Amino acid sequence: MTTAPDIPVKSHGAARRPLVMAVLVIAAMTVLRIVYASVIELRTDEAYYWTWSKEGALSFLDHPPGIAWLIRFGTAIFGDTTLGVRFGGIVAMLVTQLLLADIVRRLTHDARAIMFAVLMPEAALYYGLLMAKVAPDVATISFAVAMMWSLVRLAQSGDGRWWLAAGLFAGLSMLSKFTAIMFAPAVAAFLLVPNWRWRWLRSPYPYLAVLIAIAVFSPVLIWNAQHDWASFRFQGVRATANYGISLRTIGDYIGLQFGLVGFVMLPVVLSGLVMTAWRGYRKREPVAILLSTAVLVPFFYFLVKSMTLRVGDTWPMFMWPVGFAAAAINFTMLSREGWSARMIKSSLFWARTAVVSGIAFVVIVFFYYVAAPWNFLGKIDPIGAEAGYEQVAARAQAALDETGATWIAATDYRTYAMMRWLFRGRVPVIEINERGRFQDFRDPGMDRIKGHAGIYVGREPDNRSTLWDNIPAKREPLGQVERRWRGLVIDTYALDKLTGWTPELSPPKESPLFQWRVLALFSLSPLAGRGLG
Repeated sequence: MTTAPDIPVKSHGAARRPLVMAVLVIAAMTVLRIVYASVIELRTDEAYYWTWSKEGALSFLDHPPGIAWLIRFGTAIFGDTTLGVRFGGIVAMLVTQLLLADIVRRLTHDARAIMFAVLMPEAALYYGLLMAKVAPDVATISFAVAMMWSLVRLAQSGDGRWWLAAGLFAGLSMLSKFTAIMFAPAVAAFLLVPNWRWRWLRSPYPYLAVLIAIAVFSPVLIWNAQHDWASFRFQGVRATANYGISLRTIGDYIGLQFGLVGFVMLPVVLSGLVMTAWRGYRKREPVAILLSTAVLVPFFYFLVKSMTLRVGDTWPMFMWPVGFAAAAINFTMLSREGWSARMIKSSLFWARTAVVSGIAFVVIVFFYYVAAPWNFLGKIDPIGAEAGYEQVAARAQAALDETGATWIAATDYRTYAMMRWLFRGRVPVIEINERGRFQDFRDPGMDRIKGHAGIYVGREPDNRSTLWDNIPAKREPLGQVERRWRGLVIDTYALDKLTGWTPELSPPKESPLFQWRVLALFSLSPLAGRGLG
């Protein structure tokens, strides 16, 4: 798999035709993602990550800082707009496709395989459309694929310096999301299973690569050392939570993979991965071992975890682009290994069906959210469930005008993030509890808060939480506002006027106003299960 045998000579035009077709499709789908990124209002987590991009912290409780840097890159170009926040994801998708194309080109020299490698992501809902929805996974994916690309270059050239590039990209992927560590078994198998193991175990390059990865990851280590290893404790609770065996959570995991990767695409990719693993471990081919293990190990890990825990929708998304490369390469290897014409024809049929039907599905979903007036999924719609915060912000602005209050308070990070995004610094916004989430955040404007009335915006029933027993503020009810999407009430929010109290930005760690919540994230609501790491 590291070298390509002779292939039949094709005319220049015939060889180029699949690539021209792929470029045209990618251009059209990129425009589609740009439109989506521009017109769909930010989701709550996106707004939360945007708040991080405004801070100078080395890292954050929930995730490493890579997503904040990616957002800062986009907003530096397009400002604090939805496109600015999401632009990094659009770039990351194109970078990922270029890397996949080069991996497959180097291993097959087959234009049709390259076409499949770059169009498979377009045909998977998460990548073809939702890469425009910025999340830590977005940055992780491109850096993780770059690490795989470096190791492919290593396998082909035998030049140990490619270990150093792999270490750099491994560190960057970890700097984006902790789940990138799940590629470690694949890299270990790539190093130890092939016959070259003793060469690399005696070489300094793999060890230098590890040191480079740790150095790149060091902002997270430094921040955690300064904050009682908060991120690792936070993720440790999430990763080890166990609620007993549940068929529902298993079904959720499998269903999400079909929905986000593709109902036809998922079986195509998994079958390609199994064949790649069989080929790699039987023949000790380094790249086949690397690509197959990089997907199959996390896939089965999450499958086991799903027996007792709801696996978040984005958690496995870092691994599937590697699977697309393996599947595309497998199509070429079938003919080179002498498989029957019927097998080859069937594989290509299902690959084409997966790509065509998947892209059609992505386009349909795009028009549903961008242009359609209907709501087919009710409150479980993943986009609609987080829409309508403009209505809440408008009512909060009216309350500020009516009362003369100068700041806004919230008691959950989603409301806090959306108010901060929608007010864009015009009014100080502060989450008065879970202050452990906001360590090293800048002063939100205490000169406009201290001694002034505030407006509390809280989702019912959070406004009746026992948390208020620890807050000596006087609360004066101002009414309610409904958050709606396409005619359906999603949530109801209470608004109170707060007087006689100044929020504490740095309460002691034992305070109920400092503690961050974790277990609530694992309910089976459509908003639960946000990205691990």
